[in-house]
Amino acid sequence: MSDTPITTGQKGKLQYAVYADRNAMGRAAAEKARDIILACQASQPAVRIVFASAPSQNEFLQHLQSFREIDWSKVTAFHMDEYIGLPPGAPQAFSHYIQAHLFDAVKPAATCFIRAHATDSEAECRRYSALLNAAPIDLVCLGVGENGHIAFNDPWVADFNDPAVVKRVQLDEQCRQQQVNDGCFARTDDVPLYALTLTIPALFSARHMVCVVPAATKRRAVCAMINDTISEDLPATILRRHNSAFLYLDPDSGADLC
Repeated sequence: MSDTPITTGQKGKLQYAVYADRNAMGRAAAEKARDIILACQASQPAVRIVFASAPSQNEFLQHLQSFREIDWSKVTAFHMDEYIGLPPGAPQAFSHYIQAHLFDAVKPAATCFIRAHATDSEAECRRYSALLNAAPIDLVCLGVGENGHIAFNDPWVADFNDPAVVKRVQLDEQCRQQQVNDGCFARTDDVPLYALTLTIPALFSARHMVCVVPAATKRRAVCAMINDTISEDLPATILRRHNSAFLYLDPDSGADLC
């Protein structure tokens, strides 16, 4: 059973809760994701889930893999973004992160990765879009960037009506600095300039969204996500329009909501 949250609230359709620490936040988010997965598995033969790959997801993924009642043999798993140009096996690849932090432990029926080393970005977008479009997405497990991005939809490339499912984007300076802040790269210059990302409509099409956002570096983005006008200037605000979206925070990220 999860700890009791410090604060709960709702803005638009988005429900949010602030927990006493990152572990309690991660456990509560994992329990919500578990309940969604089990409900899907009770009514359909397979479940399709998109995962974020970032240190902000560590506690959530650790708890999620502990639930033995989830039948991972009936799960098809995706990740939501990937750098362009990393060599095969690069430790900074998001596919490497999610494999090590979840897939190695739970062994989903299928794991679908964006190829960081693909030489033809447009062809890779088409290939991954076809995999995503093969059936509806049941659950997206995501975070929010310091600039309010979801996946790699930074404010200046975000499009709430994007016709694409997966696209090539250039990362802005704040987004690249966040990868350094997260300990993934030593310097901003080491962070690839381009990436492939699921678009906002692709993420938003999921039946359910579980969003996990800890740390003081996300405090400003979280406050704007809840209080500012829904706009591509802060892409995460779109979650307030989703019919089944849940936001989990720790005291640092949710300080302005307590």
